[in-house]
Amino acid sequence: MCGITGWVAFDADLRTRADVVDAMTATMDRRGPDESGTWIRRRVALGHRRLSVIDLEGGRQPMTVTTPAGEVAIVYSGEAYNFRELREDLRGRGHHFLTASDTEVVLRGYLEWGDAVAERLNGMFAFAVWDAREEKLVLVRDRLGVKPLYCHPTLDGIVFGSEPKAILANPAVRAVVDLDGLRELVAFTMTPKWALWRGMREAEPGTVITVDRTGLRERVYWRLETAAHLDELDTTVATVRTLLTDTVARQLVADVPLCVLLSGGLDSSAVTGLAAAHLAATGEKVRTFSVDFVGREETFRADEARTTPDTPYIRDVVAAVGARHEFVTLDASPLSDPELRREVIRARDLPVGFGEMDASLLLLFQAIRRESTVALSGEAADEVFGGYRWFHDQDVVATDNFPWLVYSSAMSGDRAAVMAPEVRSRLDIAAYTADQYATAIAQVEHLPGDSAVERRMRTISHLHLTRFVRMMLDRKDRISMAAGLEVRVPFCDHRLVEYVYRAPWRMKSFDGREKSLLRHAMPHVLPRSVRGRLKASYPSTQDSAYNVSLQRQAREVLADRHHPVAALIDRNWLRQAISLDPAATPASVRRGIDRVLDLYHWFELYRPSVELD
Repeated sequence: MCGITGWVAFDADLRTRADVVDAMTATMDRRGPDESGTWIRRRVALGHRRLSVIDLEGGRQPMTVTTPAGEVAIVYSGEAYNFRELREDLRGRGHHFLTASDTEVVLRGYLEWGDAVAERLNGMFAFAVWDAREEKLVLVRDRLGVKPLYCHPTLDGIVFGSEPKAILANPAVRAVVDLDGLRELVAFTMTPKWALWRGMREAEPGTVITVDRTGLRERVYWRLETAAHLDELDTTVATVRTLLTDTVARQLVADVPLCVLLSGGLDSSAVTGLAAAHLAATGEKVRTFSVDFVGREETFRADEARTTPDTPYIRDVVAAVGARHEFVTLDASPLSDPELRREVIRARDLPVGFGEMDASLLLLFQAIRRESTVALSGEAADEVFGGYRWFHDQDVVATDNFPWLVYSSAMSGDRAAVMAPEVRSRLDIAAYTADQYATAIAQVEHLPGDSAVERRMRTISHLHLTRFVRMMLDRKDRISMAAGLEVRVPFCDHRLVEYVYRAPWRMKSFDGREKSLLRHAMPHVLPRSVRGRLKASYPSTQDSAYNVSLQRQAREVLADRHHPVAALIDRNWLRQAISLDPAATPASVRRGIDRVLDLYHWFELYRPSVELD
């Protein structure tokens, strides 16, 4: 796992701009704490920060191959889980390898198949190839968008990077945010290609971008497609079991310490159980980690997101599989630390406003990184199998809107409430959301003869797998990599995603529960308590001390009348929010204060120009 960046300028000599390339590369030192490398030629400069996971000695980047027609160079982030099979295939085609790394397999694969190498990869990846034979740059992103990739076209080329911060370090790019950027930040519709900063865009998952002197072209090599599902229920359950078992086994390959993130929910427990069974064959015990809060189990209060604490279920899984487990226990004090908030904003490049949920995730990953370099996660199972509660709320399902915006939670509601009235008016979030929803559902393919229920549930599944999951994956990647931890996501294996997506909703909920197919595919690795557990969200602190600290910091924002954030926020809303009883502050209000504080620190860190005209 690494960070990549680069710059192509067809009308300049980049050999004189090594300082800029170094600065771009240095912004991602946490993504790649082990090594740094750059490669510069007249028209192109590539930068790489490495987190060593496979072939610790031989996988250094940028990696190059010299051909009779010119050099071909690659910077690569991620993992190709089928690299061993591909390496044997390429050897049979006459290729010789100097390393044992998957990076060289991808590079040699490009030499053999061109950008069609993307279709042959099973994994999570974002990479850039400079092909001097044709003076072109090729950017490739994995199918589900597990690994991030951003780009900013320029007058004579392009600047790209794993994160916006790498692009913003280039003087050819201005840190400007306009109304279009702010709309998505507030609306939460997960608009494809959005990257907040004007002129910058996110490379779409499943896409190849080619840049040469004639301009920029895109080729979609994978998309979520609808097809008839012909298997009976028993076969479908068995196929899910086979695919997930194979996927977890593939993702356990690493030359560094590896663990599993265990929450006690169905998804992470299934991954833990499969990993434990696979490792047991070699005499190893699975290592697991989870997050908890001081006194949470004893003082737990059920809410709309969680009916039970996680710890009893975690203990059941640990006992069942014999895991070596560690609880990372946090209290409210560090969670509200402004410097920790700034670390999270630096990691995400965004003032998202997830508050202590992002802060605790970063602290968890930092603790894990002291013991492990790679972690497997249960992320994306809810999107694949239909696990979120709103999938099963008929009022939400019947509403023509993004389900996560309709379902009552701390993250829904009026996300624009904290914005100044004149800003809210200009943003017109209702119209923006309606336009995005219409665009999104127009992409969904249906089968002839589908019932109204099947059509609606397929639409909701498509929305989650093409929009919502991308936000969740970006959050996990950016925060984990800020701690130098690689997180792998078995539920994003494209074979599994395709297979389950095509299965009808009546199969995905055949037992009247959420994630029926997964629940019935994994009984052999799950304790009984977990098999029957309801969906629970990522844990957050219930300590009112967190609210007290937020309110104190918000008062300081109100007092700073000349700060740039003052032009964006509704001071009356904030004044009312901090007057509430900290012990009784609604979760939606707490999230609103978090958004204001994020905006405040984001201005301090990025010094953006905000243009609302």
